[in-house]
Amino acid sequence: MNFMDLAAQQLRIKDIIDKNIAKVLSHGQYIMGPEIRELEERLAAYVGVKHAVGCASGTDALLMALMAYGVGPGDAIFTTPFTFVATAEVISLLGATPVFVDIDPVTFNIDPVKLEQAISRFESLTISPKGIIAVDLFGLPADYDVINTIAGRHGLFVIEDAAQSFGAEYQGRKACSLADIACTSFFPAKPLGGYGDGGMLFTNDDELVNVLRSIRVHGQGSDKYENVRIGINGRLDTLQAAILLAKFAIFPEEVEMRQAVAERYGMLLTADAPAGCPGSSALAIIPPTVPAVYKSVWAQYSILAKDEEARTRSQEALKGAGIPTAIYYPRPLHLQGAFAALGYKPGDFPVSEEMAGRIFSIPMHPYLDGGDQESICRNLKGSL
Repeated sequence: MNFMDLAAQQLRIKDIIDKNIAKVLSHGQYIMGPEIRELEERLAAYVGVKHAVGCASGTDALLMALMAYGVGPGDAIFTTPFTFVATAEVISLLGATPVFVDIDPVTFNIDPVKLEQAISRFESLTISPKGIIAVDLFGLPADYDVINTIAGRHGLFVIEDAAQSFGAEYQGRKACSLADIACTSFFPAKPLGGYGDGGMLFTNDDELVNVLRSIRVHGQGSDKYENVRIGINGRLDTLQAAILLAKFAIFPEEVEMRQAVAERYGMLLTADAPAGCPGSSALAIIPPTVPAVYKSVWAQYSILAKDEEARTRSQEALKGAGIPTAIYYPRPLHLQGAFAALGYKPGDFPVSEEMAGRIFSIPMHPYLDGGDQESICRNLKGSL
């Protein structure tokens, strides 16, 4: 059994992918070819924003967004410690200071109440609060109405780290339209993934988009030999754009297929004794919760075990049955060696630390059939 099944997707669209790649090989514009602009326009329209800027990776998208706001030494950027390292890494790369804020135990996203408290504390210190990076973890958007209100009150910008949430919704709006700038990733494992690295930024700001396009190509001005600012080589490859255009043709359908898979998991995991899925009480495992007015795109299907020992037992049982699992994320960022200089210690963010010790993910993709899901649940409950 596969944790995710890219091969099944590829079989559906192989002819379109081959055609799109052949088109790029024919015109030979491998850098910033016409497929880049076509992809930007299509995804901007899907998300519901004015501008999209393709780039080389989700990490570059975050870096470019911070660079566009002039982030540097002396600036504090608030974010979650329960995420992939790239979210905070880009802050440190620019000489700014990541300030971690604990998460909500239900959504696993940054807790707005704790965010307000953290900002208020830092306003009295020498480090100056400048912005917020909210992460849409596992495909579920953060609470942007509250986060944006807090940001406005303190004069901060908001970046939506939507690396895992392209296709999700919040209050009837699409992920990547929920903050001043949004950043997503096209890493192959993402809901809309390419066959290599890639990313995109989204914004409605007409001035900001021009800065982002300049940063993407070495701070380019009116031509490639005029450099008006420090930038990076952050371009998205034309071949990746061509592949993503083929994948995007079926993406809305795949989002709905993901919903069906998640709903089936929910029924199997919460029923006391579902047909074909006997086992211990569902109270021993907690499936993910999607609050009202949210729609997850289910980048991962992550469940909570009672404790770390129970998680290990469940993972070993599933492995013995040929069922892969993964832990996102086993060590919060404030306890990573890369951020040791920030001075955080165990116990500083208890919710993140508890979730890191209990959470694990089971197979999740649009092509996961009911029989496999029943087998996963049967073996999972049998391990409790």
